[in-house]
Amino acid sequence: MSQSNVDAAISRIRQFLAAIRAQVGEDEVAVLEQYLDPPQRDLFRRMSPIDQRHCLDVFNTLLQWGYSDPDLLRAALVHDVGKRGIHLWHRVAGVLLEAFWPTLLERLAVNRPQSWLYGFYIYRHHTDLGAELAKRSGCSPSVVELIRGHHTPSENERAQALWEADRIS
Repeated sequence: MSQSNVDAAISRIRQFLAAIRAQVGEDEVAVLEQYLDPPQRDLFRRMSPIDQRHCLDVFNTLLQWGYSDPDLLRAALVHDVGKRGIHLWHRVAGVLLEAFWPTLLERLAVNRPQSWLYGFYIYRHHTDLGAELAKRSGCSPSVVELIRGHHTPSENERAQALWEADRIS
């Protein structure tokens, strides 16, 4: 196992510890009115408090870095909407398996909603699931593609910014 995998796992554990204390204030969600249409605000509100907090943190990180592109900021606010239905233990196990045994995670990611393994499927494929939800809620093709690619480094400046902000927030 490489040092970068260990560092990534430690970073994710820190994210987890912050996430379990996640809270979102009503004053913070006021920003949704400016960037999201009603169907997209509904997507945001249906996310877990953990994901809402994380998406707001990514959004705020991008603002601090000087980004003002509306599509990038919209994508930040709903980029993890595809994680709906995932259990906390799937998240924890997913992070650890991704860092230490990715081939097992891939085998466990079964696309059968009735299976206890389905949470691993959501964990592995939330980018595509979220992109489809965003598309159905009326997000622009640009926002949909930013969500779809937010776990992949990119030469596109906006996509790269979302990827970096997601990794550190």
